Formats: sequence, C-alpha cells, structure tokens
Amino acid sequence: MRRKPNASESNPKCVHLIILLLGLLSCGAVYMSMSRFNNHGNINVDKIGTLSNLGGENVQENEGRCRGVERLELWGKAVKWGSEFKVNSPQECCKACQDMCNNGPCLCDTWVFCSNRSSCGDRFGECWLKKQDDTMVPERQEAGEVSMWTSGLVVGKGEGIIGLETEYGTLHITLFPTCSPHSFLHILELLRLRHCAGCHIFRAESRGQSWDSQGNHIKDSSYGPPYALIQGTLEVQGLEFQNIPNEFQPSIKRGSVAWVGSGPEFFISLANHDEWKGTYTVFGTVRPEDMAIADRIAELPTKPDVWEGIHVSVLKRPVPLKFHRIN
Repeated sequence: MRRKPNASESNPKCVHLIILLLGLLSCGAVYMSMSRFNNHGNINVDKIGTLSNLGGENVQENEGRCRGVERLELWGKAVKWGSEFKVNSPQECCKACQDMCNNGPCLCDTWVFCSNRSSCGDRFGECWLKKQDDTMVPERQEAGEVSMWTSGLVVGKGEGIIGLETEYGTLHITLFPTCSPHSFLHILELLRLRHCAGCHIFRAESRGQSWDSQGNHIKDSSYGPPYALIQGTLEVQGLEFQNIPNEFQPSIKRGSVAWVGSGPEFFISLANHDEWKGTYTVFGTVRPEDMAIADRIAELPTKPDVWEGIHVSVLKRPVPLKFHRIN
C-alpha cells in the first residue's frame, strides 16, 4: 500500500485510540517496514517482522528444501535418462542431481522431473539428469502453462556467485539455486541484461547499540530502530517485474540477502534477525569479508522518515547497483 500520512494529519479523533492500540501491540510484537518505490517515486510499504520464533538455529542453504520451477523444462546434455530413472517427487530428482555434485566437479547441474500426472501419463516420475554448457546460462526448452515438467539447477562449491557492484566496493553474493530457484533465474536474467538501470540502495540503517560486530543481538537491547540492514530495489527501468513466490525462508543472518515480500525490493541484513524466521525469501548470502562494504553503506548520510508509524533512515543519495558474474 502507499505510505499513509501521520495519524494526526489524517484524523485527529483517532489519535488516542491509535496510541492505545500501539501500546498494547508493543508488549507482544516488534515490527518494521520495508518500502516500495514505484515509477513515480512514491513509496509503498510492506510490513516486516514480528517478534516470534526466536532461536539460535544456524540455517544454511544446503539445509533448505530442494525446489524447482513448475512448467519449465531445462535442456542440456543428458547424463542420466529419465526413461530409465523414475522417482516419486521433484525433491528426490533434485537430490539425485545433488549427489552427483557433492565431490569434485559437478557431473549434474540440471534436473528435470515429469510432474503433471495428467499430461505425463506413464512418464510421470521420469527424472532426467543433465549437464549445462554453462550453469549460469541454462538452456530452456519449454516454459509455460502447458509444460508437464518441473526443473531446477544445482551448482558446485565456488559456483553460482555474482558481484553486486557499488561505488564502495563489490559485494560477492553466493546464490541459492536449489532453495530459491525462481529468485536464481531472475538474477540470471539481470546478468543477461548487462545493466541494471534503476537498481539501487535507498535505505541504510546500522547495527546501532543492539547488535555486536558479529551480528549477535545484545541482551536486553531493542530490535530497532535502527534495524541493521541496507535496502534497495532490483527493478529494472522499462521492464515489468514478475513477482517472486515464497521460497527459502530461514532465520535471517548477518549477510542474508532476501526479498521484501515478492520483490523487487530486497535487503541485506547486517545482523542476525532470528525474529524474522519464516518471513522473507532468502536467495543468497554475502561473502563475510565483503560485509565491511555493507557496513560502510549503512553509515552513509541519511534523513529520517516515517513509514506507517515506523521510523526509518533513507539515504540522502541512493547508491546505484550493477551486476556481474564471478567466474
């Protein structure tokens, strides 16, 4: 929704009721807002985070579910023929490909599962394991409502890394193709464009006094503001953004890269936010040695703003972003 005016400006009679409600809510929840910028520069807002599911679970990408994209057939050289190899689910097909990519070079980086029972008929369950010439430029055979296939990609150690270039340095981001495949394919589309006109960071908030340098929450301190994040958009000017469905939603850790809602807004967390577990699709993580760049951006000059009653810090000068792949 669009940013609402201050309650005192919109309806003075409601002020006392709103204050009462906020007082009650503050006892049980802490939340924040993520903005959306439309083409006219207006701000839209998504709410983010209730204080729940607190815990120390250290969720890694390879512990997330193995997911694929429905109604998509990825091509490539077959290393295991589906006509001779059937499994019960897309997850099992994905796992079979992962097993060929655990040690040394990946012998399989693409899996294709016949998932539509009515369309597949006797072929239901076929699991085709394939190898791309270039995993970051996968060959698509078919996509659309009529496809009976579900496909996904797997990358080996040291692969699937992109550079998010800023004037303060490049953030190396390891993507999560098996856990967040729609997100991965979207980032690959941005790489093909060779530009990201309109992509930028517009909000920056440091760890303040609430989190230490490792991202750990300091006992008895607040959860913001500031909220320990930098936030931006990956919406390319002139191109319609296709909403990303919910995918991998673990606890947010320092370095997590996640969508706000279904995108195109995203954020990079500067701290561990276990209270946000199960809320945001995480599609990558920043290399630890590059987090100093994100911390520096969080210290840039900002101006205060209020989005739906939440105090935020907006950069006085947005930071433009560019994408490139890391070989």
